[in-house]
Amino acid sequence: MLRWILATSCVVLAAGCATQTSKSLDKRPLRGAALDAKAQQLMAAAQVPGLALAVIENGRIVHLRAYGERNVAERLPLEADTTMYAASLTKTMFAYAVMTLVDEGRIDLDRSIADYLPKPLPAYDKYADLAGDERWRKLTVRRLLDHTSGFPNFRFFTAKGYEPNAKLDFKFEPGSRFAYSGEGINLVQFVIENGLGIDVEQLVRERVFDRFGMRRSGMTWREDFATNVALGYDETGKALAHKQRSNARGAGSLDTTPADFAGFLAGFARCEGLSKNSCAEMRRPQIAIRSVQQFPTLAEDTTTANDSIKLAYGLGLAVYESSRGPAWFKGGHDDGTNNLALCLAASRDCVLILSNSSNAESIFKYLVEAALGETCLPWFWENYIPYDRPELRGPEARAQAPVACARTAANVSN
Repeated sequence: MLRWILATSCVVLAAGCATQTSKSLDKRPLRGAALDAKAQQLMAAAQVPGLALAVIENGRIVHLRAYGERNVAERLPLEADTTMYAASLTKTMFAYAVMTLVDEGRIDLDRSIADYLPKPLPAYDKYADLAGDERWRKLTVRRLLDHTSGFPNFRFFTAKGYEPNAKLDFKFEPGSRFAYSGEGINLVQFVIENGLGIDVEQLVRERVFDRFGMRRSGMTWREDFATNVALGYDETGKALAHKQRSNARGAGSLDTTPADFAGFLAGFARCEGLSKNSCAEMRRPQIAIRSVQQFPTLAEDTTTANDSIKLAYGLGLAVYESSRGPAWFKGGHDDGTNNLALCLAASRDCVLILSNSSNAESIFKYLVEAALGETCLPWFWENYIPYDRPELRGPEARAQAPVACARTAANVSN
């Protein structure tokens, strides 16, 4: 299948694909057949079996294509309505749903979660580990959505690795620094469900799926998804079964399709369904980011490599100053799943990439450049190491973090 993609790309490009490396990428956006050919060429080079690409201009979808296969063994094509795992793209969509509650005055971003819960957080079995540590009262919905909770990504990810029985504790003072935490996002869901009595699965269905016509999306598995679902593939090409999640998780349980999520992304680019203030608040820098990379989340080494783009976190998404003004993005990563959504706020131009491969992140930098031109995406911070730049992997490269963009702060548009 990959040989077929490569051959097809060569025909379309009418040139030797082996010579078309990242160094020859045209920085001007591509469209139509040229963009399709570039996507397929990159997939072949990085051994990505399936990928979907959507491009949005001024808040409207202008390009939506799926390439490759959702099931390699059965030679089933990936399609625009194929069910795929969104992974942490769920977090942005969940934050959007939360902000609809802010608009209704049902949530105050800066009130302690203690004000919403009928009993102290440690009194619930799930959070009993926090007994005796009153810092939980410093947690607000803002601090949970902008990843300054003080929690690890998940309690079972420790300095020693995966420990299924690890206890939850604060790794730093809430509000003092950024550290990506799915644990914190899931706590927002816990507060909404136990404090406000709102079922999050229903909330997302009504506030997001229904609004944007996302008919093949769900926070939990649906049997009708099975008719057109993507398998995942690891770095070696080994097939991974699609997990059928039975519990809604704000941090990452969404099943969706390229067409469905592109519809949401276009709507969010237009701020549809949110007040002007809430939409702006999601995209406003809440906490500056000086970490070398997003993971490991609790690493304490810092860098100034992203100072020129003012990398920061908003609410449910990362924000920065691109060469074309404010931008925001969110990735999604799991075994056999690599995804990315990126938008330029002023022009409302976006790119969405959904893949069923652990190799896809290695072409994200080049795909974004092909679809949108130069955006100054902080690709090293996200660990989107290009497939043809292996020297940028490992601890030595981490110690020499490359700048996200050659432009200085003075060159960045206001």
